[in-house]
Amino acid sequence: MKFSLAALVVVLALAHGSQATQSPEVEKLAQYFQDLSAQLTSTTQELVQKIQSETFVEDGKAQLQQIQAQLAPLADNMQAQLKPLAENMQAQLKPLVDNFQAQMEDLFRKLMDQTKSLGQ
Repeated sequence: MKFSLAALVVVLALAHGSQATQSPEVEKLAQYFQDLSAQLTSTTQELVQKIQSETFVEDGKAQLQQIQAQLAPLADNMQAQLKPLAENMQAQLKPLVDNFQAQMEDLFRKLMDQTKSLGQ
């Protein structure tokens, strides 16, 4: 980058000194270096933005890991408290479900018997 800036200064100095004899060529050269400088500036800005966004993502990941580490004991505690409740509910509902299933099977058998008797 320093070399390109030094070259630009030299070219501009030469252009200024011999402006009367080679004005169109010097203007083209000056325009080229201006375009090159603008491109270098925009590329540098894009690179800085990309680095900042990657840093932002890494910071977000680190914060999420911290939150996960803080919530893990809470989740374990909740699971430990909910497990007996779920087992108790299952124990209470099992007889009801078994009774319902038996009634449905009985109803299905009666329906099949009636269907057979209609078919004969």
